[in-house]
Amino acid sequence: MKRRSLALVLAAALVISLAGCSQETEATEGTAAGTQAEQTEATQEATEAAGGYTAGTYTGTATGMNGEVTVEVVFDDTSITAITVTNQSETYGIGQGLDTTPVEALPEQMLAGQTVNVDSITGATITSAAIKAAVTDCVEQAGGDASAMPEYHVEANVEENMEADVIVVGAGAAGLSAAITAAEGGANVIVIEKQGVTGGSTARSGGKILAAGTEWQEKQDQEDNADLMYEYLMSFSNGLIDEDLLRMFCDDSAENLTWLENLGVQVQDVEPIHSSLTPWRVHNTMGGGGQTSGHGGQITVPLTKTAQELGVNIVYNTSGTELITDENGAVTGVVAETADGKTVNLQGKAVVLATGGYASSPEMMARYSAFLPDNSYTSVPKGNVGDGLTMAEAVGAQVFDSEGLQLVYVSYTCGVGINEESGLIVSAAGERVVNEWSYQSHVAEALRLAESPVAYYIATSNDPNPTVQYGLTLDSTVQASSVEELAGLLNMDPEVLTATVDRYNELCESGVDEDFGKPAEYMVPVEGDTYYAIAMNPGSSATFGGLCINENSQVLDTEDQPIAGLYAAGEVAFTGLFGTEYPCCGMAIGSAVYFGRIAGTNAAALAVGAADAE
Repeated sequence: MKRRSLALVLAAALVISLAGCSQETEATEGTAAGTQAEQTEATQEATEAAGGYTAGTYTGTATGMNGEVTVEVVFDDTSITAITVTNQSETYGIGQGLDTTPVEALPEQMLAGQTVNVDSITGATITSAAIKAAVTDCVEQAGGDASAMPEYHVEANVEENMEADVIVVGAGAAGLSAAITAAEGGANVIVIEKQGVTGGSTARSGGKILAAGTEWQEKQDQEDNADLMYEYLMSFSNGLIDEDLLRMFCDDSAENLTWLENLGVQVQDVEPIHSSLTPWRVHNTMGGGGQTSGHGGQITVPLTKTAQELGVNIVYNTSGTELITDENGAVTGVVAETADGKTVNLQGKAVVLATGGYASSPEMMARYSAFLPDNSYTSVPKGNVGDGLTMAEAVGAQVFDSEGLQLVYVSYTCGVGINEESGLIVSAAGERVVNEWSYQSHVAEALRLAESPVAYYIATSNDPNPTVQYGLTLDSTVQASSVEELAGLLNMDPEVLTATVDRYNELCESGVDEDFGKPAEYMVPVEGDTYYAIAMNPGSSATFGGLCINENSQVLDTEDQPIAGLYAAGEVAFTGLFGTEYPCCGMAIGSAVYFGRIAGTNAAALAVGAADAE
């Protein structure tokens, strides 16, 4: 496997702020500690200054992430006596669903502080803002003055020096799985999480899990096994997949899904990777299905609750910045930084890195700029900037700089590009480069190889796809009375685009796609009085490569030797699990959970064994 150093890119990434947030957020201040006595005194003074309230029950509404958020607030003459969120549709696991998410946490804090001026939850600031705005409206309706209310801060559960057997950095699917198995292995566990909520990229995902040979497949008459899944995934290797790591995951994928089910993850059904491929092996969690997002909380909420029940200490708004090593080079802890700038030293006997990838780092993503100019359409949290890679490389870890990544080209106005639309797709140069009916990542890979910073779905009114037809009605869709005119509007060579359309129509008429092998039933000619171009912009979610691990999830050094005390799982360590193309939905989450479990189990065995030896 070819490995290249990320040293220069990683060094540049050091200047990035470690106070991260999600796709739906802007950076926010972390929780600041103030004594309860000081806050109580401030509350009393502010209530007097506000002049009291007109007793009663009031309703306020504001716009959240997924729609309106409605609250009901009850006042007596001098105080707020109850705050209830009565209606909302916020993302499960981010906006609601846990004791730390805004729907549950903010009303309690506002009631305790008698104020609307509480900290937003980092990672869920849109939901936080909606709740605060709705309650503020109620305060004003009751005759109060929200601007005169005090600030109220929840004291974080963090100290300057903390100690545990196992330190886990990151609370996404991999980190939570590692924390659970480590705790079940007898270890005392601390998890540090950059945001104010758990879940990472998984919570924002469609909540899909890849597995073979499961009861869900049997229920839907899908005959499958680990060998078939292994063969399919290996077909995407390009010499980059580690056969042993992939074999482990495939062999244990059904058991991996059962493990999640036993923790409360509910599987809804199984669906195909692409309608052209059988057997179906993408397992949807409840509410999911198709190309959806925001259902990953069906995985991360049960994992979070299980970790809490096992006594795992989750420290929020805290980012790892440096690994601590002993005189022999073994990793024994983490130096971290809170959102308000405090340094925390976490001492342990083993560390698991589960910090996610680097899709939100402009510096690390710069090498993809030929076809991915800014990755502004990424769905990952803004805190995914590769800090786990930076920390590990500083202690001698081997980092693989993969040219592949989970890439899609999609219209962010109508959705064309991810729902098996099968019309003519051209590169920015006006050339056809792929069988458009193939899996979305395969289409994206062909456009990546063409170094195309944008793609266009060329259509006329005869396209049978309803998503395309909707796209044709939008003002943002470029249209023209001829192919030549359309090319001019797209800054393409008219001769190139005309030749592409003519060739495509010729293939449609013959019924055989000699160029790319698209099935005849999906070959619809581009003909009509008006020609349209729906822009498809590239965006990346998961990044491939990263830290190199072995079958025990131990991080390897540049000599392929394990670094004592250091483990990794999930997107930070996808080396060996992917080629250059994302093979199917559910692979990232499924493998993150699986290798997270292995990392936690082995980290606990090391830590508990060391403790026993002492």
